Amino acid sequence: MNRTQRPPGRRYLPKWFLVGVGVVSVSLATLGIFLPLLPTTPFLLLAAACFVRSSDRLYRWLMGHRVYGPIIKGYREHRALPASSKVTILVFTWAAILTSILVLAHPARFVLLAPAIGATWMMIRIPTLDPALLTAPESTEGDGVG
Repeated sequence: MNRTQRPPGRRYLPKWFLVGVGVVSVSLATLGIFLPLLPTTPFLLLAAACFVRSSDRLYRWLMGHRVYGPIIKGYREHRALPASSKVTILVFTWAAILTSILVLAHPARFVLLAPAIGATWMMIRIPTLDPALLTAPESTEGDGVG
């Protein structure tokens, strides 16, 4: 049997490993909210991918979380981020960078502006998600079923 022919229902990574990677990813995503060079969204997407394969309870918790859920749903479904997430990312990024510039006495401290400018540019390029898309109830009216 070659690599492309996998038996149905066989797991290749243990459930405990996927849960562990998911928990670490959520932890790193949480740190990423406060640390400007640590991304939040990729870690949340990794956590969601791990939890969907290992723990229904953790996946439902993550998707229902008031902060993490909208970020994952918006990016997964629309490849966009809510405006509130973008603002939060930029506020914390610039606050951390400007604080570091003010505290550091090293002449190269202004090099720290590069990641802040990069994060700002990335937030401008990522589409902003319309909040109505996240709160719209899934309706079956008019779908021809029934």
